[in-house]
Amino acid sequence: MKAWILALLVLAPAAAHPHSMFNSAEEFHGGYRVQVATAPEFPQLGEPSTFMVRLTDADFEEVDRFTMGLRFFYHGQQVDAVPPTDIRGAHWDFDYVWEEPGNHVVRADLYLEDGRILTYTFNMGTQSPFGQIFIGAITVGALVFAGVMIYIMGPRLWRAAAGTQRA
Repeated sequence: MKAWILALLVLAPAAAHPHSMFNSAEEFHGGYRVQVATAPEFPQLGEPSTFMVRLTDADFEEVDRFTMGLRFFYHGQQVDAVPPTDIRGAHWDFDYVWEEPGNHVVRADLYLEDGRILTYTFNMGTQSPFGQIFIGAITVGALVFAGVMIYIMGPRLWRAAAGTQRA
């Protein structure tokens, strides 16, 4: 039985796959796939977070370079923009500070060499105070559960340990 458990523990990590980030999205349009994400997954208001962009072609191969600008919308109003930037490679990471809680619409404008502009639209969220309250409630619940289990099981374990020491 112990060998079976050991085998599962050794083989389990080989089958593990990373999850996609919660605050991430991708869109395929015009022969290109744009992926966006933030780190941390739920940015805190007023604190820098990393905004990440990845661009691949129709064959899912990373491009060598691209030019892209971003526009940030909140409640239908444009609140910020990043001017078109020439990026070497397929990855563009930069720091961004979110100022408003809730959902934002981010429009990524990809500037092609033939003069066309492809626009990709993404919904990105920020951490609201309610998210912190939710995380706090889950943590308190887990601690209370652990306390109850120790209260119930603790005396039994201590008696069992004390009984084996006397023998």
